[in-house]
Amino acid sequence: MNEDRTNYIPALRYQWLTGFYDTVMEGMMRETEFKQALVRQARVAKDYQVLDLGCGTATLTLMIKQAHPEAKVTGLDGDPKALEIARDKIAKSGLAITLDEGMAFNLPYPDNSFDRVFSGLLFHHLTREDKERTLKEVYRVLRPGGELHVADWGKAGNALMRSAFFLVQLLDGFKTTTDNVNGLLPEFFSKAGLQQVHEAARYATMFGTMALYQARKPAR
Repeated sequence: MNEDRTNYIPALRYQWLTGFYDTVMEGMMRETEFKQALVRQARVAKDYQVLDLGCGTATLTLMIKQAHPEAKVTGLDGDPKALEIARDKIAKSGLAITLDEGMAFNLPYPDNSFDRVFSGLLFHHLTREDKERTLKEVYRVLRPGGELHVADWGKAGNALMRSAFFLVQLLDGFKTTTDNVNGLLPEFFSKAGLQQVHEAARYATMFGTMALYQARKPAR
């Protein structure tokens, strides 16, 4: 697979910080709260095919499988170090989850493969071009009537949340994060052909406003 990693940004930006990712997320980001809410809003049914896009260390991937053990859950990420942590966590859980290495904008799956695609804190790592490329791929691999469910940084709820988000921008870069804080993700979802796009919830965190989104691929 010919992958362009020129703009790739790992979790917490630097590889040497990857080992601290789970600690930071759980301690500072209300991670369990907003990711469990994301799983609930997706209404995963028995035998659904589910993709966790940019799965990182597989925290969300595991939540999906634990909540819906009869679904077939796959996680994909471009960071080998994060996937090592993910594989260890999954092995300890004893759950049957598939992990693949790959880039979000070049998915190694056939058309119409998944009933649900999840994404937790992936899009703010992507340039605008790669956001658009990734959403085209999401549209392609979703089955007709399938849904995308995203947790990521959203439009700042107030001046305090906007100020807090500067810390994220300093770490992850203004080029990739500005579209998020300007509230443009729903526009990108619609541009990719997804419908019924809306913000389902938002959370105030110490680093800014976390938003939950959902969108649907038109049924045939």
